[in-house]
Amino acid sequence: MANPLEDDGDVYLVLVNDENQHSLWPAFRSVPAGWKVAHGEDTRKSCLEYVSAHWTDMRPASLVRAMDDEPRREVSGA
Repeated sequence: MANPLEDDGDVYLVLVNDENQHSLWPAFRSVPAGWKVAHGEDTRKSCLEYVSAHWTDMRPASLVRAMDDEPRREVSGA
């Protein structure tokens, strides 16, 4: 059986969750709980281009926030 996310002829959405993680999703499927549409119905290629352009930091949003809240430590050369 072929992977439903690899059909270039189908229409897809790009979904994003609260952690800013992105997912390619078949347009005919209901959007699952916890996800929202970030890029509307489009070709697989266009959706992948959207993900490449907008999901540039693979860290979950909660990790980004935690790292931003940490005090910066000076690294001294010995």
